[in-house]
Amino acid sequence: PVTDGSRELHSLCAQLEFLLQFDLKEKRTFFGQRKDYWDFLCQGLAQRRQEHEGVRFVNSLDKLKTPLGRGRAFLRYCLVHRQLAESLQLCLLDPESLREWYYARSPFLSPQHRAEILGSLYELDGVTFHLVL
Repeated sequence: PVTDGSRELHSLCAQLEFLLQFDLKEKRTFFGQRKDYWDFLCQGLAQRRQEHEGVRFVNSLDKLKTPLGRGRAFLRYCLVHRQLAESLQLCLLDPESLREWYYARSPFLSPQHRAEILGSLYELDGVTFHLVL
């Protein structure tokens, strides 16, 4: 199993975060706080009317104050529960929403790149992650 001490885990999470932030449009909340991929994931899952346990779990963690921290916790939750590919796929189903959140260079806007990314993420479902949540 992959644990918190794994170098590969840190590399994987950094790459996932890079992908989710690459060419992400700058958006702000009503109070001026910068939105991040966490906000994109929440909106995408909400649009699919999916009550996602990962979102509920992350929102219950009082220590997380930033969208970036919540996004990281969500990625870890999804890895442990083998839900990362499915969760991201739900968020990538709506092309209009993707264009609202990402500029043209984002790999998520390319059907071929999107399929390759999701294929790789589905392969992670076969890996056991024992991470502290």
